[in-house]
Amino acid sequence: MTIWNPKYECMGNDEKHSLQGDRLRETVAHVYGNVPFYKKKMDDAGILPGDIKGMDNLRDLPFTYKDDLRDNYPYGLFAVPMDEVVRIHASSGTTGKRTVVGYTRGDIDIWAEVTARTISACGATRSDILQNAYGYGLFTGGLGIHYGAEKIGMAVIPISGGNTKRQLELMLDFGSTIISCTPSYALYLAEVIEESGIDRSRIKLKAGIFGAEPWSENMRRDIERRLGVLALDIYGLSEIIGPGVSQECPEKCGLHINDDHFVPEIINPDTEEVLDYGEKGEIVFTTITKKALPLLRYRTRDISKLANEVCACGRTSVRMEKVTGRTDDMLIIRGVNVFPTQIESVLLELGETAPHYQLIVSKAGSMDALEVQVEMTEALFSDEVKRIEDLERKLRFNIESALAISAKVTLVEPKTLARSEGKAQRVIDNRNI
Repeated sequence: MTIWNPKYECMGNDEKHSLQGDRLRETVAHVYGNVPFYKKKMDDAGILPGDIKGMDNLRDLPFTYKDDLRDNYPYGLFAVPMDEVVRIHASSGTTGKRTVVGYTRGDIDIWAEVTARTISACGATRSDILQNAYGYGLFTGGLGIHYGAEKIGMAVIPISGGNTKRQLELMLDFGSTIISCTPSYALYLAEVIEESGIDRSRIKLKAGIFGAEPWSENMRRDIERRLGVLALDIYGLSEIIGPGVSQECPEKCGLHINDDHFVPEIINPDTEEVLDYGEKGEIVFTTITKKALPLLRYRTRDISKLANEVCACGRTSVRMEKVTGRTDDMLIIRGVNVFPTQIESVLLELGETAPHYQLIVSKAGSMDALEVQVEMTEALFSDEVKRIEDLERKLRFNIESALAISAKVTLVEPKTLARSEGKAQRVIDNRNI
């Protein structure tokens, strides 16, 4: 079992609690003295930096929301002068102004440290070759993983996303042993490998680091079977640092949060009540070492739960369950909460279709209507119509049994649904158009 930094990843609970408390006090003083937004928010709540004695006072601090970053666009939440900022990343801005994040040189070093832990968790060493198929640029995915791999001493192929033909060519020619990309793109790579007739013995991949979108356990099994890799989840978001906030180990019993840098909480997303370990809700993070953009109790909108038992791998860090969806990705259909990963799990559990699907939500009069379009395999497409109709009925029954909601299931021809080289677009919601 490879552990990059045992001192912090295996630290005793009392020692870590004390370390977190020290770092929290420093962070609160830092933002109060340098970010007018936080000074006003704390003043309005009647909180002074001196009131924060340690981790027991974390709940006294105000929450931070995504809109706070947008309202203070671009640099209003930065806690250092711009001449100390060495890197700027930003979100796509598809739902409003871009979310802008900044890094000092020290923040970049922290980022490299936590992503080195992430990559090491899949068993990677300096002898491995990483094919990094996350996007480079304003998106944090590519560069974050890159830093961690270089810190380990690995050879990095900075291929970025897309151009699948070139991905496979370099994978074979360069002998890539680790791949990092979205899980949906990993499945697409597997599909192209199968269709191309490549001799699998030429592929040296042994592990994959997959994240940037929710994915189910059934999808993990499909990736591992078809690509022949150990498939592990990585979690991060640009507001907190980017990739490297947490990662799975081969035990696959939750993602180890690098909680010496990012302190987690789980809250009820409606009431903001803090929930106990084992209860599912929205995960919230407080950064306790970042300097350029420290955030207090940032609401991620990601749905998960926390566990604090020591993992069999030896790490003592708090673990988070694989993200099952986002509060803003959740569909409410006829009063039922539906996440795309729930339907994905049903489809892959049955295992009689291709792993590509799309959810289309519309209005049928005053009622919501859900259609699930699923690609057929080549074998199924060439089968008799009755067999296809029987499978549609079976999928409808399984979806209704699992989600307590009826859905129209349409099996479509192979290659009909668009492939994603980044985050998969699973939902088309026509109700608001």
